[in-house]
Amino acid sequence: MIVYCAAAACAVAVVIVASRLVRRTRHGIDDPDPDGPTTSHTGAMLSALFLLAFAIAIVVPWTSADAARSNTYTESQAIAEASWAATRLPDADARHVQQGLRAYADLVRGSEWRLMKDGRLSPRGWALLEEMRRHVTAVDSASDELLEARGTVLGHLGEISAARRQRAMDARTEPPGGLLAVTVVTGAAVVLLPFLAGARPRGMTLVPLSLMAALLAAGTYLTIDISHVFGGAMAVGPDAFTGVGAELRRIAEGG
Repeated sequence: MIVYCAAAACAVAVVIVASRLVRRTRHGIDDPDPDGPTTSHTGAMLSALFLLAFAIAIVVPWTSADAARSNTYTESQAIAEASWAATRLPDADARHVQQGLRAYADLVRGSEWRLMKDGRLSPRGWALLEEMRRHVTAVDSASDELLEARGTVLGHLGEISAARRQRAMDARTEPPGGLLAVTVVTGAAVVLLPFLAGARPRGMTLVPLSLMAALLAAGTYLTIDISHVFGGAMAVGPDAFTGVGAELRRIAEGG
């Protein structure tokens, strides 16, 4: 942050020095008018900078949300596959694993989903996965079929853990704070530029200016509102885990 502020201060200093040098050499013309070349150039550049920051602030969360949503379906599919694979284990072990998977899915779509809005995951989710992994590892593999079934279940539990780690990263993913700050500052500068240049809008000229200000404010708020993958207007929901719950019950019932 200090480097950014220093760069901005250097740029302001360059402008001041350049204006003094041009004035001393007596080249150019005075430009006090609100619609002069200085204001026109500044307005165009501020608008371009705002649009660039705005586009990045929209695209980055949108891409992150799509990736996070896809990962939730990957995780839910791994849960379903683990439940199917568990049917090849002895009955008591199969029931234990399937109950653990249902408890895990219920936890994720319930209390854990609310925690993810703050960038956190429930430690109980990890505990459930570790307990199931230990239980499956301890299953007696008296035959090659049981050995293969145990390995398959463990493989799917590993897939669930990997997807969970990715979900933990997604929950903490946000656009850089500096990007949102630039979006807000440039948006405000675009709105205030006519006043800073000395213009005094009156009458009907205030209508388009007010409309532009309202739209810029709404767009800027949108970039802040969608900055978190699991919160805001574009939040990823627990649909994948809600859907897999019915499938887990059907598998447990032998359907």
